[in-house]
Amino acid sequence: MNQPLLNISGLRKQYGAVEVLKGVDLSLQRGNVVTLIGSSGSGKTTLLRCVNLLEEFQGGQITLDGESIGYADVAGKRVRHPEKLIAQHRAMTGMAFQQFNLFPHLSALQNVTLGLLKVKQMGKDEAVALAEKWLERVGLLERRNHFPGQLSGGQQQRVAIARAIAMNPSLMLFDEVTSALDPELVGEVLSVIKGLAQEGMTMLLVTHEMRFAYEVSDNIVFMNQGRIEEQGPPQDIFERPQSPRLAEFLKSIRF
Repeated sequence: MNQPLLNISGLRKQYGAVEVLKGVDLSLQRGNVVTLIGSSGSGKTTLLRCVNLLEEFQGGQITLDGESIGYADVAGKRVRHPEKLIAQHRAMTGMAFQQFNLFPHLSALQNVTLGLLKVKQMGKDEAVALAEKWLERVGLLERRNHFPGQLSGGQQQRVAIARAIAMNPSLMLFDEVTSALDPELVGEVLSVIKGLAQEGMTMLLVTHEMRFAYEVSDNIVFMNQGRIEEQGPPQDIFERPQSPRLAEFLKSIRF
């Protein structure tokens, strides 16, 4: 089997005395979609934020595309990488959040081009062409000159997704991207993600949309109290749960 794009080994994360991740091992092959499920507080979002280096972690290793990110082992000691290298590693992942985090004073097009101009150092024409390509891909090219306040929540989230993907990340992270949306707007965002998955984008998702997780995922990972309790193909996880805790969780949700 090919080397995983993402490999997480023994990941530990603490907030003070509270251990939120208790030795997580997880790998993700290029082109696969893995979905994290579990109760609130089980560590799903914290795991994503560690992969994106938005959180420091106290133990374990994260390897992305063959590179150890966040920390290096120097003479047997764990040393945090310099911020410049961390910024380079962070750019290998794209992340879409629960909140859209768009700049309200910038149009949809400007929100997408900003990182291309400032981080990727693209020329303006190239950046605009790429931004328009991705806005068209998420069905919003005709709204490119609208400001976030003129867009629905679903449209804002689609702009945020276009902004992240335009940066050409190796791995795309989605953290509950539909949780802040009205129910009638959820489908349009999930449809975009499903299309990207079908095109082979590598994704690590956190979602409460279980039917969507079943349909789009290569692997489902059930987290419980900071650990991976069970993982496997969607059919096994949803139809043949092995752990009592997973069976109990599935009874409590709509599917």
